[in-house]
Amino acid sequence: MQKLVIDGGRPLSGEIKVQGAKNAVLPVLAACTLCSREVRLSNCPCISDRYGAARILTSLGGKVRADGTDMTVDCTDIDSSSISSELMRTMRSSIIFMGALMGRTGKCTLCYPGGCDLGPRPIDMHLSAMKKMGAVITDEHGIIECSAPEGLTGCKISLSFPSVGATENILLAAVTAKGETVISNCAREPEITCLADFLIACGAHINGAGGSRITVEGVERLSAPRESFAIIPDRIAAATYLSCCACAGGELMLTDCCPAHMEAILPLFEQMGMYVRSFGSNIYIQKTGGLKAADTIRTMVYPGFPTDAQAIIMAPLCTAEGTTVFVENIFENRYRHTGALSRMGADIRAEGKVAVVTGVPALYGAASEAPDLRGGAAIVCAALGASGRSEITRTELIDRGYDSIEAILSSAGAKISRII
Repeated sequence: MQKLVIDGGRPLSGEIKVQGAKNAVLPVLAACTLCSREVRLSNCPCISDRYGAARILTSLGGKVRADGTDMTVDCTDIDSSSISSELMRTMRSSIIFMGALMGRTGKCTLCYPGGCDLGPRPIDMHLSAMKKMGAVITDEHGIIECSAPEGLTGCKISLSFPSVGATENILLAAVTAKGETVISNCAREPEITCLADFLIACGAHINGAGGSRITVEGVERLSAPRESFAIIPDRIAAATYLSCCACAGGELMLTDCCPAHMEAILPLFEQMGMYVRSFGSNIYIQKTGGLKAADTIRTMVYPGFPTDAQAIIMAPLCTAEGTTVFVENIFENRYRHTGALSRMGADIRAEGKVAVVTGVPALYGAASEAPDLRGGAAIVCAALGASGRSEITRTELIDRGYDSIEAILSSAGAKISRII
């Protein structure tokens, strides 16, 4: 069993290059299923979810090669439309292969996806959209069978909630559907825009990505971008390293990031008393004194404060002067990290959607396990600023979204190692 061992209390100093976005590379890899030519991608983070997506593509008959953060995907000879339950359960985002396979083959067989346990995350909007576009769907014993003998047909789809996954699935299915598809109340995240940009580079006709209404005019087939397509920077990974600095102290320069994608996050570090400046694709952060509590933090859909950053921002606020209230509006089970933080000395009261964090003078090292991807990252942040040694198990959950987190933090002066 692997674990991360962290000796806290060491200020950070250095430069960190922000990885490509986990939540962007996965739908782009699924979109490669639609392409009739070899696709070249760059800035793909070396995370376990990336390898999970590559395994799915390979199982379908695609060919995937990787050289560090560069990937080459060739799906011209795909000969299957079925994904095993084992592969589906490795990650939540496996569900977006539904739209891609329906767009490519007109059929697919898969099961309900896995991923972190964050409470109920139904896929009813995904299934409803496919049905509206002409798919016939059966669901027996957890196995979902989709088929569209006459092909998919564009239509108007209004989402009851701006779901990222549902928006991505509809986009993937609509780009080769007959006629026009209009998606209303769709997700506006930068990762949606990244997927749309990739599909457009492959020959798709898409307008409005990044807004709440997207229009797609179906084409017969997609080709591939003429040049290597670059995955956008990971805004949640960037927030994580900023939080590490807030916990441990010191200063960091983040490069190859996109401050514009973090407008709901950066002001919180300033409220805490951190010195933060962004310029171009860089963010500089410095801890100049004690931390202060922040205003009430409410998770919302983009461009609001992201649920993925909730646990990560909570870590430094555990030692901030005053009280901060968190309201989790997206997932029901997203305070599982609070138990580990409390064992480190944090004063947190969580019930239902609300968590109240009252700052304490200091945290101390403890042994804990990562409850999920972002909760595990929050424990890493807290451990960097805690006195003594912390040991974190279930590192495989952290590896789902972070490219060698121990190597990155060690390069900035942290004392962190992975024990295998």
